[in-house]
Amino acid sequence: MTSLTFDTPYRGGFVGREHHFALTVYFEDTDTAGIVYYANYLKYMERARSDMLRAVGVDQRAALDGANGVYAVAEVAIRYLKSARLNDDLIIASTLETIRAASVIIHQRVMRGTEILTDARVTAAFMALDGRPKRQPAEWIDRFRAVNEQGV
Repeated sequence: MTSLTFDTPYRGGFVGREHHFALTVYFEDTDTAGIVYYANYLKYMERARSDMLRAVGVDQRAALDGANGVYAVAEVAIRYLKSARLNDDLIIASTLETIRAASVIIHQRVMRGTEILTDARVTAAFMALDGRPKRQPAEWIDRFRAVNEQGV
C-alpha cells in the first residue's frame, strides 16, 4: 500500500481497466448556488486523463521537450445528467475505449458515489508540434492495449 504525505501530490490509479481520479468540489468550481459550472467538468476530465496517461507510463512532458508530439483534444461528446455541488467528493472514471494509430478515444464519467453526473467520450489526437496528426509512439499503443487486456 502506498503511503501519502502532505508533501506528495495525489495520484489516481487503475482499478482493473478503469482509471479512477478523486477530487472534491471547491467553492471556486461553483456558481453562487453552489452548483458546479458546466465547463469545470471538462477540467476535471482533463486532470483525470493526464493522470491516467502518467499511470500508463506515458511521459507527456518528455514527448513535448523532445519535440516528439503532444496530445490535443479533437472531439468531445458529453452529456450532463446531474449536477455536482459544493463539497461533493467525486471520482472521474476513465477507460481507454478505442486505440488508433494517431488517437485514442477515452470514455470518462464524473461520478458521485454510484451516480453518474457526466458521461463523455473524448478523442485525444496525437500531433506533431506543427499541429499535424502523427502516429503515437508504438510503445504507448502497446501500453494502452495491455491496460485494455489485463488492467494495470
